[in-house]
Amino acid sequence: MKMVVGISGASGTRLGINFIKAIPKEIELFVVLSTSSKIVAKEEMGEKIESSLNELIKNDRKMTIFNSNEISASIASGSFNVDMMAIVPTSMDMLAKISCGIADDLISRTASVIIKENKTLLLTPRELPLSAIALENMLKLSKLGVIISPPIMAYYAKITDLESMENFIIGRWLDSLRIPNNLYSRWGE
Repeated sequence: MKMVVGISGASGTRLGINFIKAIPKEIELFVVLSTSSKIVAKEEMGEKIESSLNELIKNDRKMTIFNSNEISASIASGSFNVDMMAIVPTSMDMLAKISCGIADDLISRTASVIIKENKTLLLTPRELPLSAIALENMLKLSKLGVIISPPIMAYYAKITDLESMENFIIGRWLDSLRIPNNLYSRWGE
């Protein structure tokens, strides 16, 4: 199975890194970093996002890393046959580009290919509050079968700290992609 994870320039690059950590190692992983994600990661995490990803590679996580300007990368072609894609986090800019069919970088181009090939695309919009424009873009994409799943807190899982909340959110995203996980306590457990 092949999966692409795009990390766009919204706040929450840590969620993107932790999402990648939770993906089973048997899934072939391709990660695309936007230019803005590198700036946000440095600001939020105090380090280069590439350092976090390289640490995962050292720990036996097999993945290929691309920059968003590598528009001719293999994942930008439908014939490469990627199974699914997640953009974690999804900036409003990226959401709007995908909604309007703009494919001017590797993340938006790959998302466009995923949609045209009728594959699974998960978007995790990270914004508060949501404007009418963002909501219209989400509705348009949802009608195309795109999974829209903002990182929203839930209290029934008896969350006690930030790590538990992130595990709940990431677990729900993996559920949406039909990737088995035990990251959180499910309702009724």
